[in-house]
Amino acid sequence: MSEEMLVRHCSPTLAGIKTGSLFGCEFSSREELVNELRRFNSIFSGKGLRVVSLSYQNGRALIYIYRPAQLSRDLDCELSCRLLKSHGYPCGSCERCIRELSSRLKSNGDFPHEIGLFLGYPPEDVSGFIEHKAKGCKCVGTWKVYGDEKKAAKTFARYKKCTELYLRQLHRGFPIDRLAVRAAN
Repeated sequence: MSEEMLVRHCSPTLAGIKTGSLFGCEFSSREELVNELRRFNSIFSGKGLRVVSLSYQNGRALIYIYRPAQLSRDLDCELSCRLLKSHGYPCGSCERCIRELSSRLKSNGDFPHEIGLFLGYPPEDVSGFIEHKAKGCKCVGTWKVYGDEKKAAKTFARYKKCTELYLRQLHRGFPIDRLAVRAAN
């Protein structure tokens, strides 16, 4: 898992404008991947960021980088909590919710579409995606929008601009620890 891969897929989260990001990566050794996760967690420890693997399958890992304080606020939202409870999640602890999400990803059953809540997507859009079975959205960007289309379009543009800027900075030699900002509480 390279720093470029992390920046390419997670810049808005590194910048503190998105709760979490998710990406898949190949690994040759689980031990090597665990060491990489430890290294990144050490780099990000003072920035309010965590990096975990949600699943390992067939030489691929699903990596989740997130801001625990922000995730806790997102999941405490009434609509988010109601949606998670309806899908059997233990509300009240983002760590327990992440463990449940990881368990669902490893079970090889249906993909847990409530994962959008862990990525900072608006709860009304996650709910709309589930309710409408991914059909009839108003627009598509980072996620499918069923709620406020204008606000989502602005957010998509911010995420794109952030990623472009962070990739340029990384290629200019900025270390990843300087790209990750400390979360504002």
